Amino acid sequence: MERALEGIRVLEFARFVAGPYCTTHLADLGAEVIKVERPGGADDRAFYPPSPDGESFSFKALTRNKKGITLNVRSERGKEILNELVKQADVVFHNFPQGTTEARVLDYDLLSQVNPQIIVAALTAWGTDGPYARRVGFDSIVQAESAIMGFTGFPGNPPTKAQVPFIDLGTGLHAALGIVVALFHRQRTGMGQMVDVSLLDTAVSFGIGLGPAAERKILGIERPQVGNYSYQAFGGCFRAKDGWVSLSPASDTLWERFVKAIGRGDLADDPRFETTIGRFENRGLIGSMLEEWLAERTVDEAIRVLEEARVPCGRVKNVLEAMDDPQVKARGMLIYQEYPKLGEVPVSPTPIKFSRTPVRVDTPRPLVGEHNEEVYPRLLGYSLKELSQLKEDGVI
Repeated sequence: MERALEGIRVLEFARFVAGPYCTTHLADLGAEVIKVERPGGADDRAFYPPSPDGESFSFKALTRNKKGITLNVRSERGKEILNELVKQADVVFHNFPQGTTEARVLDYDLLSQVNPQIIVAALTAWGTDGPYARRVGFDSIVQAESAIMGFTGFPGNPPTKAQVPFIDLGTGLHAALGIVVALFHRQRTGMGQMVDVSLLDTAVSFGIGLGPAAERKILGIERPQVGNYSYQAFGGCFRAKDGWVSLSPASDTLWERFVKAIGRGDLADDPRFETTIGRFENRGLIGSMLEEWLAERTVDEAIRVLEEARVPCGRVKNVLEAMDDPQVKARGMLIYQEYPKLGEVPVSPTPIKFSRTPVRVDTPRPLVGEHNEEVYPRLLGYSLKELSQLKEDGVI
């Protein structure tokens, strides 16, 4: 079956996590994503910890299904070649902050003169306008600036960042959605446009925009650090005999099921725990009672009781346990790509299932400039002799 974005061509000028995460989804959905690196390769190929072949595993995961070419867009000849490529493209995607040479070269106003139907998507830390537009930044910096880091962690501990770069990943998904919407709009109108997404916008949307800003403005409440407890209701992570259990009896109905399951049905009528607010405020008391119950049970035993009562719960797993999880396998969320000297490397495909348009991972990450001799002749008609000269001149 044909994938949904077959026939769409994307020029990707992106590094690190958020940008490549966006275009990886587009590639999984069938778009021809051409990753454009500077001659010699991008500086995000070798993050810690390096694999035995010198490249990070995150780079391999985020460049699968893509073709790789090199181009120096700072050179005059490189700009000319860029314009030729833009005429053959549907989308230009980059994550360079305002004020950089690359951002100026990849500017929508300029490229739309070359191809009026082009969609230019810019993913930056702070956005393309405003007082921070020229600042650089990463996920952790924006977690801090957006207040998320301030209320994450255990009471009294330093501000804590999430180790999964969820702002990066969320912004990548916002960018992918924006590109698909722009493609849909172009299909109806024939007009390209600019798509502007930022880490800060995502962080505000995910964080203070979902309650903390209103709590501060209306109630005068600054959201506190609560560790692994859930905020606004009881829930958290608790130790059993042989490991840890995460559970969340967040509603009144779930609370009644929960207390009956642990043999404390009397708590259902206790006025201290009558509401979600009361249960949150008295979370320490409930946690102590729960820990007493768990101390006599293994994780498997506790989860069996809680699941029978239909209380949301789960084991806190390590990476290997999550890899071996039968539901992860059933959903096909890890596939294995063969690499020389490494064997099978697990990567996660786009986590959306379609009934008619499949998601597919076909190829591993490209080597630096691996597809120069395929892309440039096919799209621009360059001969191998011309490519050789361009390489000698430092253009590709």
